[in-house]
Amino acid sequence: MHTPLVVLGGGPGGYAAAFLAADEGLDVTIVESEPRLGGTCLLRGCIPSKALLHVARVISEVDELRDDWGVSYDERPKIDVDVVRARKEKVIENLTSGLAGLAKRRKVTVIRARGSFVDSTTLQLEGDDPSIPEGGQLTFDHCILATGSVPAMPPAFDIGSEKVMDSTGALALEDIPESLLVVGGGYIGLEMASVYAGLGSKVSVVELSEGLLPGADRDLVRPLAKRVEKQLDGRVWLNTKVGSLAETDDGRVEVTFEGPGKFGHERFDRVLISIGRRPVSKGLGLENTQVVINQRGFVECDAQQRTADPHILAIGDVAGDPMLAHKATHEGRVAAEVVAGKPAAFDKAAIPAVVFTDPEIAWAGLTEGEAKRDGREVEVAVYPWAASGRAQALGRTEGLTKWLIDPETKRVVGCGIVGAGAGELIAEAVLAIEMGCEVADISESVHPHPTLSETLMNSGEVFFGTATEIYKPKRKPATT
Repeated sequence: MHTPLVVLGGGPGGYAAAFLAADEGLDVTIVESEPRLGGTCLLRGCIPSKALLHVARVISEVDELRDDWGVSYDERPKIDVDVVRARKEKVIENLTSGLAGLAKRRKVTVIRARGSFVDSTTLQLEGDDPSIPEGGQLTFDHCILATGSVPAMPPAFDIGSEKVMDSTGALALEDIPESLLVVGGGYIGLEMASVYAGLGSKVSVVELSEGLLPGADRDLVRPLAKRVEKQLDGRVWLNTKVGSLAETDDGRVEVTFEGPGKFGHERFDRVLISIGRRPVSKGLGLENTQVVINQRGFVECDAQQRTADPHILAIGDVAGDPMLAHKATHEGRVAAEVVAGKPAAFDKAAIPAVVFTDPEIAWAGLTEGEAKRDGREVEVAVYPWAASGRAQALGRTEGLTKWLIDPETKRVVGCGIVGAGAGELIAEAVLAIEMGCEVADISESVHPHPTLSETLMNSGEVFFGTATEIYKPKRKPATT
């Protein structure tokens, strides 16, 4: 069996590449080992986690009404975990069935199989799909590698107990444990901590570094860290290493801690290991091709997503950081256009990142940490949400919006937001950075009032010293 283009992996990057290539007139085959298209993002990542985070957030809002607005309910919410799980699965099923329909309408062949490279133009397929050709080999002219990533699980933590979960297990929502330890204070760990704490678990978080969300600007993390400390009753242990895990006779997990944040041992009903993800590049037979894999396991490729093998392109998590579904989708589109013979390259100035905690954190373009690391001079304009009428009305004044501005060109080169709905607000910043807007383009654009989107305009006004709701002296004109 031969196909001009095969896409190995049916996640958000893979199916985006396949569908666009089909729209360009190419005959396309997707090889996906899962029963459904969607990949990690849809099946056990972005979508199910956001569905569960919605439940946790609504419960939290009910508590805020009672504490801050005098609206009380007679009883605490009663959670039927089976119904919650079923609702989450319904969301996934609706989306995956939609993808299956789109593949069919575009005449994209989907083979349910595990694929590995025999050589640079041949895949060996393994599985029970009747569409697998006799002999199991599929030859191709081009392959787009979109195999994604999986949760990292250090051997020391893999004790063979179902009580020790990765993010996939946590999203399965088998039960609501009375106590849960989250190992890792990154975005996945904090999102799942929010879910389980909202559903009623006593959650603790342990992080090896000195702060939550390592790599994010500290001023953005600070409001979240404060809220998490309150939500978890102080059970956030920083600068602390997990020494060992062991399942006890009573079916719990005993954890030893080494650090100033916590020292000694404690037992938990479940433990979630959330210390990052690793690319799926091993076990694919890539050694039988010319593809180069770096020390971190990423496949090396250029701006056109081409690898060192002229027949193979790579996109998404397997092609390098950041491991984000929206990056994979755009890389998939670039790869499809390149295979179709069109001039295309992945040259984005801003790839947004969103942490869907409460409050949300989002950033795009250059961060203050990166500017400091690279010795790049920037000016920072910060607008505190305490001055926002909409934030005051919502009772969510802990947020802030900031622009990073090139001091010579006055162009916006980065943006950071922490607060309710930050993930939605960051899109304006992405557009501004990609278009090369000057800060005046944002501050002079009329924003609707009262909205949180005004804070993007207001922080631009802070740069010029013209913000109405806060006082900052005007900038002195440059002298020659």
